[in-house]
Amino acid sequence: MIKIMYVARRASLFALLLFSMQASAATWRYAIEESLSEVQGVYAAKFKEVIESNSNHEVLIYPFGTLGESADVMEQAQAGILQFVDQSPGFTGSLIPETQLFLMPYILPEKKSEVRYFYKHARVIKENFKALYAKQNLELLRMFPEGAVAITTQKEFRSPEDLKGQKIRVMTSPLLVETYKAFGAVPTPLPWGEVFGALQTNMIQGQENPWFYIESGKLYEVTEVITDVGHNIFTTAIMANLDFYASLPKAEQQLIQLASETALDFILDYQDGLTEASRAKIKNAKPSIKFVTLSDAERAPFRKNAKQVEAKFIEMTGPSGQAILNQLKVDLDAARNQ
Repeated sequence: MIKIMYVARRASLFALLLFSMQASAATWRYAIEESLSEVQGVYAAKFKEVIESNSNHEVLIYPFGTLGESADVMEQAQAGILQFVDQSPGFTGSLIPETQLFLMPYILPEKKSEVRYFYKHARVIKENFKALYAKQNLELLRMFPEGAVAITTQKEFRSPEDLKGQKIRVMTSPLLVETYKAFGAVPTPLPWGEVFGALQTNMIQGQENPWFYIESGKLYEVTEVITDVGHNIFTTAIMANLDFYASLPKAEQQLIQLASETALDFILDYQDGLTEASRAKIKNAKPSIKFVTLSDAERAPFRKNAKQVEAKFIEMTGPSGQAILNQLKVDLDAARNQ
């Protein structure tokens, strides 16, 4: 009788533990700005893999368009409907003006080794921006690059004068508007869902994006020239809802940090050769398309005009922006001198 009672107690305890584990399992929702096969989707998939391999949680990934436009998705993340969100400074700039720093032309490094070091070690990301995101109920986990930005147009250009009168689509960022004004163009903010049609109907004549996105979004079908001006690399950020993150046990917070760091290393490696592969796919799909890379001499007027964009950034963000810009420059020096 005693043995039967002991076995029964053990069975009850096991059932209780199993129930407890099942009860602690949760479904975490994670929205991205791209498709599952694009860079943000690849990062999210690695993040999901680490979380699900080391916990009872499930991570559901929502690609672009499934939950509305970028502003809708950010509202859901701030409200806690989403646990995680990936959104670039081009969209968060209206919420956190200082994030537009990553849109400033000719400031981020071009060398792969410097890019890698910067995004893994920059204090401006780990400290300055982390504090700013927290004020918006967001826990900044990581920022990562998505590749060099190119400009698509209908006509070849090699100077700011060549872009005069050309309507170039930009994300809804005041600093991007200032950038394309400085570049000689007519900046035209548009939601992403309207871009292809606007190019098709000549409502706009161009837009900017990383090479892989130009290829995957088939933007080459409605453009004639793709130009490398060397002015920027596309940056995005992965965030958690702060209330959600703060409510988790420390072990689960550490797991989220591990997942975001593992995914960062993975996506940095993944991007090796991605631009070259995208260029090859575009050329194969549309042999008539023209690729242009501006020389250093041709870039010089764009660089010169970019100085006024830095002044606009300080005007928009004040002392906070100046402090962040100063820290960014320190971090870039560290990347160059690694």
